[in-house]
Amino acid sequence: MQKIKKGDNVVVLAGKDKGRSGEVLRVMPKDDKAVVRGINQIRRHQKQSQTQEGGIITKEAPIHLSNIALVDPKDGKPSKIGFKVKDDGTRVRVAKRSGAEIDG
Repeated sequence: MQKIKKGDNVVVLAGKDKGRSGEVLRVMPKDDKAVVRGINQIRRHQKQSQTQEGGIITKEAPIHLSNIALVDPKDGKPSKIGFKVKDDGTRVRVAKRSGAEIDG
């Protein structure tokens, strides 16, 4: 089970976007990276094709998982993530800061 999943709200801990938060669009576990909406934006020159218009486009680049932290559901601050086994045997993610269970 992964600590950070698609759809989670995260906050950036290091880099040019430090302190900003956004939603995880994609997680790449093999590379230990994630793409976050509105974070680590880069500008690329795109050649025109039949389906896409050419020009300079802005898109999100992947950011390393060590530089982002999940937002605690109770107070909105960064929190580490732990796991807890429920009585029925299922594992759930828990925010270590407040002990609150994380949806998903």
